[in-house]
Amino acid sequence: MFGGIAKAIFGSSNDRYVKSLQPTVDKIGSFEPAMQALDDEGLRNQTVLFRERLAAGETLDQILPEAFATVREAARRVLGQRHYDVQLVGGIVLHRGEIAEMRTGEGKTQMATLAVYLNALPGEGVHVVTVNDYLAARDSSWMAEIYSFLGLTTGVIVPNLSDQQRRDAYACDITYGTNNEFGFDYLRDNMKYDRGMMVQRPFKFGVVDEVDSVLIDEARTPLIISGPTDDKSELYMQVDAIVKQIAPDDYELDEKQKSVILTEDGTERMERMLEAAGLLAGDNLYDFENTQVVHHLNQAMRANVVFKRDVDYLVKDGKVVIIDEFTGRMMDGRRWSDGLHQAVEAKEGVEIEPENQTLASITFQNYFRMYPKLGGMTGTAATEAAEFYQIYKMNVVTIPTNVPVLRIDEEDEFYKNIGDKFAAIAKTIREKAEGGQPILVGTVSIEKSEMLSEFLTRDGVKHEVLNARFHEREAHIVAQAGRLRAVTIATNMAGRGTDIKLGGNLEFRMLDEHPDLVEGTPEYAEVAERIAKEIEAEKAAVLAAGGLFVLGTERHESRRIDNQLRGRSGRQGDPGLSRFYLSLDDDLLRIFGPQTMFAKMLNKNLEDGEAIVSPWISKAIQTAQGKVEARNYDVRKQVVEYDDVMNDQRKVVYEQRSDIMDAETVDDIVADMRAETVNALVADACPPNSYPEQWDAESLRTRAQDMLGVDVPIAEWFAEEGIEPDMVTERLQAATDAAMAEKVASMPVENWRGVEKSVMLQSLDHHWKEHLSTLDALRQVIHLRAYAQKTPINEYKQEAFALFEKMLVEIREDVTKVLGNARFDQAPELPEMPDFLTSHFDPLTGMDDTFDMDAGAKGYITTTLPPMQSMQPDMVEELGDDPSEWEGRVSRNAPCPCGSGRKYKHCHGAFA
Repeated sequence: MFGGIAKAIFGSSNDRYVKSLQPTVDKIGSFEPAMQALDDEGLRNQTVLFRERLAAGETLDQILPEAFATVREAARRVLGQRHYDVQLVGGIVLHRGEIAEMRTGEGKTQMATLAVYLNALPGEGVHVVTVNDYLAARDSSWMAEIYSFLGLTTGVIVPNLSDQQRRDAYACDITYGTNNEFGFDYLRDNMKYDRGMMVQRPFKFGVVDEVDSVLIDEARTPLIISGPTDDKSELYMQVDAIVKQIAPDDYELDEKQKSVILTEDGTERMERMLEAAGLLAGDNLYDFENTQVVHHLNQAMRANVVFKRDVDYLVKDGKVVIIDEFTGRMMDGRRWSDGLHQAVEAKEGVEIEPENQTLASITFQNYFRMYPKLGGMTGTAATEAAEFYQIYKMNVVTIPTNVPVLRIDEEDEFYKNIGDKFAAIAKTIREKAEGGQPILVGTVSIEKSEMLSEFLTRDGVKHEVLNARFHEREAHIVAQAGRLRAVTIATNMAGRGTDIKLGGNLEFRMLDEHPDLVEGTPEYAEVAERIAKEIEAEKAAVLAAGGLFVLGTERHESRRIDNQLRGRSGRQGDPGLSRFYLSLDDDLLRIFGPQTMFAKMLNKNLEDGEAIVSPWISKAIQTAQGKVEARNYDVRKQVVEYDDVMNDQRKVVYEQRSDIMDAETVDDIVADMRAETVNALVADACPPNSYPEQWDAESLRTRAQDMLGVDVPIAEWFAEEGIEPDMVTERLQAATDAAMAEKVASMPVENWRGVEKSVMLQSLDHHWKEHLSTLDALRQVIHLRAYAQKTPINEYKQEAFALFEKMLVEIREDVTKVLGNARFDQAPELPEMPDFLTSHFDPLTGMDDTFDMDAGAKGYITTTLPPMQSMQPDMVEELGDDPSEWEGRVSRNAPCPCGSGRKYKHCHGAFA
């Protein structure tokens, strides 16, 4: 109670924060007359003056008021649109690395130009991230008018660009692109063999449009680059044919987890069918030999039972195309991993493409945390403010609207079943459309949108359907959703980023109705003037009819998505109306709702075709949404936890690659690897506290010949009086160094340097890829450790660290072996970059569960591959605790007895 009183008197913390920015806004306004007095050349020259001031030591914060005033005046001259004061507030929030929550239609795209221009002045590059390619191309060309007027360059990253085109775009002052394109370019850059082939510059400042969609909705799914493996299409088809014969009694379906498992009877029946098909080894499905069959069986069951056509995917041109569950868009080129996509292809009878192996991956959380400063903007972020701060350390600031919102948000209408609900929706749409009111209908799947379309067609209501099947026309359809009597059915938030203007959109009407006219010609201007008058008249009629009516056909899992749908109506003070229609058959209530309570209430109180409107029901629905939101947050949190385990590993590998590419020579690294390999070989053959007669001479000789390419008389050395392991090490090291020096002398120095770099890079990439594959498998089974009362994430950390150390040893030995044994006439050519498959998979819906690598965390980065870590407690016991007494008793190249893992000469031997 007291909190409410205090808030009423002093305002919320958000209100106070926004109010604290007012002096800066006033200061920006004080520069406006001076900027208006400048001619175009003088205004453009401000960029040069700002850069000179920054070079002289001023900060971005110090020049912010003048820079914002410059952009405001440039926008007024170029676009005819002057930034509102609330947009200035949003620009300050973005510049500070926070999230600006602004209602739909408040001008977020133009607002971003303020912070983008300011942060582009140092010339280090600014990234503007959008949710789809259309918005990236539209916003870059639209806002580039302001930037080019002020002397800045703008680039855009879209699919199917060459590396040189990408490099040119990233070299611009400002670069627009989608989250996926930026992320995949980062991964591809870290798989290249030459620094000059990389396209991105170091990250400095990023602005994320629709930040909740990018950093929340898509953040539970990692970006993955993968390559093909062996073809197993015949096995997929055989297993699919068997799975299609099982009955519902043979399995248990969990729709919440999107999983399906065989019952005991189902397992027995499946074993007999697999045995008859010759696919089962032995008579037990879960014998070790049947691991692959079980894997294919599980994926085939999920494909046939859990995943539904036209909801989770559709078949287009003989290919299975995934549908984005949040936007309803087709995700061309994306594939479920771990054999699930192949199982769906077998189910649908289309061509089965080979499985893929993960080559590189990163989560959005860790990708965007690499930016030293990151700002975001959206219409709906406040409900996820805690997550934004916890994961990204970004505060959410709600920006006031320029004019008050007049939209009326009505209570939900609840029906007994989906048939009654759709009949009521169709009736409402017909009545509203007859009155001239435009209607935007939001559905959660293609199936539902087409079902509603059938209802409306039967009732003779003219309408447009916007879903994954027609995404090419997405912006055109949405832009005209505010026309008189327009009825638009959209899947979730399709068309997000395109404003719905009442009366229609002039630009899109010209494109649709007069594509042959060229902008700037008298004919174009004449037609545009006529259409503009039609739009004004139509807008007046729409306003009189009550503005845009947003109708939700069911509640989404997240309240934020519902708020986005509502926010399409009532832009810039326009009137509007929103209402949601629900039924007990809706997925949200059927899976997550308090079913018993609803069933009892409906059976007793609700007649067929009758609707109830009750705050009590709305509260129950919000509770169900809260459950799903909490579950999805746990999934995203788990994604980060597992991906964070890989931070240090990814940093070491990617930084190592960069160092190898940048270095003129890698002789020192190769020499250290060779020395560590020699140490390891001798340590294996001559265990601590053993006698010379116990040493394995033949094994050491054979391994030295295989690994180092030298044939030395090990048996003779071991037979000598007073021989010690460190003496063997030094002799073997000397023989290896001599053999290597002879090999190096046989070819030009530059060629040998190329050989070393090539071998190191290819070995690093090969073992990193294998490491990722191992971690994929580990990630999928580590949860079983919970049955032993162990915490899976802690177990994963320990296992991943041990696997990484093992990988480093394998790289060290691999490089040493190749350089020691191979014969080179010239530097081998590095392999060309293959055609990668890029994907963005979801662990909840069967997408890739790969949480493997990240370059986002701050911390110490090693510049060489760490040597093998080997503790030497026995040596310390033998030599004593005083390092000053170790000199002369420990080989210079031996591991330091202290157990640091470094050579003695680089550790305690350095102080002797």
